[in-house]
Amino acid sequence: MWSGPRTVSTALMRAWENRPDTVVADEPLYAFYLSATGLDHPGRDEVIASQPTDWRVVLRGLARDPLPAGATIFYQKHMTHHLLPVVDRAALAPLRHAFLIREPRGLLASYARVRSAPTVDDLGLRQQAEIFAEFGGPVLDSADLLAAPEAALRALCAALGVPFSAAMLSWPPGPRASDGVWAPYWYDSVRRSTGFVPVVSSAPVSLDPALRPLLDECLPHYEKLRKNKIIVPNVSG
Repeated sequence: MWSGPRTVSTALMRAWENRPDTVVADEPLYAFYLSATGLDHPGRDEVIASQPTDWRVVLRGLARDPLPAGATIFYQKHMTHHLLPVVDRAALAPLRHAFLIREPRGLLASYARVRSAPTVDDLGLRQQAEIFAEFGGPVLDSADLLAAPEAALRALCAALGVPFSAAMLSWPPGPRASDGVWAPYWYDSVRRSTGFVPVVSSAPVSLDPALRPLLDECLPHYEKLRKNKIIVPNVSG
């Protein structure tokens, strides 16, 4: 599952992990990304110590076989910006790919509260569109997921050819052993959550005018993905 930041991607990972037939991996390319870019993220040293920093080793681990007893699905939560150009994307061809998107105006407004001057590479939409163009796969809009969790998850499971499980609709609160070591910095709200929470505000998103050029840069990539998104019954747009 390829997504950018601020897209309820961790909650979606919780939903899949709550299935009795699924094991998950949380951002397996993160240590590689930090090591390769030299970026200073919260818990950087912990992240690099917790995972392989060689993308070749990571990709070999993604083709995990056999799975633990009782598991038939290996769900991998990826941030698209972690897939740097040096990575041989052909090695990902044997895997099934899916995409979680968010409308860029809301994405930018949310991300800018954490980082004041984001770039298009930080948001991952360009990379997400590239991965989709190469591999295809179902596209799920996070707004649809929050508006109608069961319908959206049923549609996603159908698109992936796996049975829907009602266990995906709720989960116990708290940390998970599968969470990356960065969880204490980023996962507070997810750790308190027990399911998907609908967005109740219908007010227009307020965006800093300084971010308008970045919005214009993101929109074409988002539109390429949006026009291929899963149609969720009884959800408009």
